Amino acid sequence: MSALDWFVLLFSLVGIAAYGMYKSRGATNIESYLKGDQSIPWYMVGLSIMATQASAITFLSAPGQAYTDGMRFVQYYFGLPIAMIVLSIFFLPIYNKLNVFTAYEFLEKRFDQKTRVFTSLLFLTQRGLASGLTLYAPSLILSALLGWNIYYPNLFIGGIVIIYTVAGGSKAVSYTHLQQMTIIFIGMFLAAYMIVHLLPADIGFTDAVKMGGKLGKMNVIDLSFDFTNKYNIWSGLIGGFFLALSYFGTDQSQVSRYISAKDLTQSRMGLLMNGFIKVPMQFFILLIGVLLFVFYQFMPAPLFFNSNEIKKLESSPYASQWNQINQEHNKLLEERKSAAFGLNQAIKSESETDIEKHKQFLVQTEKDLGELKKQATDLMKQNDPKAETNDTNYIFLRYVIDYLPHGLIGLLIAVIFAASMQSKSAELNALASCTIVDIYKRSFKKDGSDEHYLKASKWSTALWGVYAIFVAMFANKLGSLIEAVNVLGSLFYGTILGIFLVAFMFKTITGSSAFYAAIITELVVLALYFFTDVSFLWFNLFGSILVIVLSFIFHWFKPRVKLA
Repeated sequence: MSALDWFVLLFSLVGIAAYGMYKSRGATNIESYLKGDQSIPWYMVGLSIMATQASAITFLSAPGQAYTDGMRFVQYYFGLPIAMIVLSIFFLPIYNKLNVFTAYEFLEKRFDQKTRVFTSLLFLTQRGLASGLTLYAPSLILSALLGWNIYYPNLFIGGIVIIYTVAGGSKAVSYTHLQQMTIIFIGMFLAAYMIVHLLPADIGFTDAVKMGGKLGKMNVIDLSFDFTNKYNIWSGLIGGFFLALSYFGTDQSQVSRYISAKDLTQSRMGLLMNGFIKVPMQFFILLIGVLLFVFYQFMPAPLFFNSNEIKKLESSPYASQWNQINQEHNKLLEERKSAAFGLNQAIKSESETDIEKHKQFLVQTEKDLGELKKQATDLMKQNDPKAETNDTNYIFLRYVIDYLPHGLIGLLIAVIFAASMQSKSAELNALASCTIVDIYKRSFKKDGSDEHYLKASKWSTALWGVYAIFVAMFANKLGSLIEAVNVLGSLFYGTILGIFLVAFMFKTITGSSAFYAAIITELVVLALYFFTDVSFLWFNLFGSILVIVLSFIFHWFKPRVKLA
């Protein structure tokens, strides 16, 4: 990176943190610190909700996901708009009426303390681990750019977020989200523009999209029904709906965003804004990956996108074998480039015969390149058993570094840092809220002063930040990060949502029935993950239904089987 890139990056990060601390100054009580005095307008609520979900993983890993697997990941979000409508109608009025700090306060009012604490612990477990993943993603950038041990950027980024989140609380989170999302939208649009701009002169945006479609990357809709298929229309609409309902309706990192709005109408408008914008935004980010795939049909593509692993191989005893594989790779790239030009011309002339001929050649070439890549990763593992052999998360990053002009490189790096900071700050604020309000204040220190709880909230924020840094140190070997973070959420969200659905819909069921149903359900969901091939999106539906069914069973047999 040049001096200009560093200036753009540091100016963006420091400016965002300073602005958030300035706008949020003066928090003197726990209400102001954790809920922002409920003064946030709807548009900022909507942006904050989107920002909390859209971590650096979204912008770093999603283009790589589409590059390798096409657009079908977008189906994961199809259930989200429906979930926003349901939340606006049923969940928000209850939270607003009860004036809660956390979503889990409602569970004690409806059930009992143990159900509230158990659900809070599920959230803390899941979100605490997820916060480490959202920190780890941008740390990949500095480690890849500068050859640093990944521990150092983990400490650097985590430290910045801890400072302004501890200092400003919920308001700092919301105000910095506005600036961060502005940088993100500008940066990603410029990245997409540059991909198209750098394509050969006779190939425009429409041509690139058509080529991506012919090569199987515009696979937006999959109508097949298969529980082991991770991404199809059914898992997206059904599993995605239940995941979004749980995430936005019961995850404190999201609930804390919209309960800080001025009133119920502002909360609803913020949620619906997220529902309308999220799917197009995610489609666009994935489309960048498809455009990048087409771009590399014409431009020299690395055999492996993580340059650090390549450098280690080039200085190893396996260097000669690597060079031989790389020579074969370069030869295939020339053949692929020629066929790609042929496919583009065939599409323009609408010659189905030529289209099929060039398409089949390119598909076979992709398989041959995949075999060479496997040989290369086998060498990496022989040279270093701990080598990171999945490069999905590096694809977009490598394009940024290799092809974008200075200044824009710094801006795109700032995009990924900003995305990490925005999601992590919201997570820390939510983790602190849940820890203090649901655990500490309820079970350990019931009669503390407002000043005491404010200090405790700040200490809790800092400690969760340290925990996230610790998790980030061990977050490698996970493959596609955007998939890993959603798998992690799905292990817990179904159970949490099931508890809330029982609370909302079945007024006769008691806390003990829901409590034991939730414990058994969580064990079943974990068993499904470890011992079956069921796609993770379905865990959200299975978990929710199982909690409801088991709650009814325990309720019916309660006179004969004493559960509490």
